[in-house]
Amino acid sequence: MAGALVFLLAAGSAFYLTLLALEAVRRAFEQYKRRYLARSVNDLSGMFLFLDPKQILRLNLCALLLLAAAGYWAGGVLLAALAAVAGFFSPSLLVRFYRRRRLLRFNAQLADGLQQMANALRAGFTLQQAIDQVGGEGNAPLRQELGLLIKEVKLGLPLDDALAAMAKRVGSEELDLIATSTAIARQLGGNLAELFESIAATIRERFRLEGRIAALTSQGKLQGLIVAALPLCVGLFLDAYRPDLIAPMFETAYGYVLVGAVVLLQGTGFVLIRRIVAIDV
Repeated sequence: MAGALVFLLAAGSAFYLTLLALEAVRRAFEQYKRRYLARSVNDLSGMFLFLDPKQILRLNLCALLLLAAAGYWAGGVLLAALAAVAGFFSPSLLVRFYRRRRLLRFNAQLADGLQQMANALRAGFTLQQAIDQVGGEGNAPLRQELGLLIKEVKLGLPLDDALAAMAKRVGSEELDLIATSTAIARQLGGNLAELFESIAATIRERFRLEGRIAALTSQGKLQGLIVAALPLCVGLFLDAYRPDLIAPMFETAYGYVLVGAVVLLQGTGFVLIRRIVAIDV
């Protein structure tokens, strides 16, 4: 009788703790979902891509399920778990990649746009007219950002505030410098044409230095990729040539610990190499 009572109490406690754990996991997931959707919507709208938050969540779940299924078909449960983790984080990484690529393209177009605005100011245009002209003749993403700026100004927002909002939205250091220097020059009566030409020359020189640094550090980046990919290639070769050497690693707990240690050490080495060769200009 006493043993049955103890069993019932233990079962009830385990059931109650399970409910608490599930409720905590549910709340954590809901909080993460709100933050993830808010960040994703903000990043996508910053690139002029307007999607419904539910569609973003569906795309994320589809990527997770597809990669997990492909991993299970290719290598079993372990590879399916790794592929599911990759599918969970891949949409946000993809958005970050496209946002960075868009920023690089914007900065590349910004130097020519500043030179065009300087020429327009010397021809007698006002600053707003010069921005409107460059925005109408330019390519995306510069055309999109300048078009939105002109719309905000026409709706009554001061030009300096519109430039500051544009710099905050794009996230470009060069554009932040332009917004600050333009506001100061407009207040103190500076020569905007010369200002834009000097900033355009600075941007071009920075791109030249970044290209030179990228060429000099390309060998280190390639070494990092080779070091990270070498164990995987050797493992795949041994799995095809001598499967009896690889199979025990996925049959015992010690083998899984060894594989996890290899993945952790290789990932740490790859990240350290990337940080060593990363030089900010």
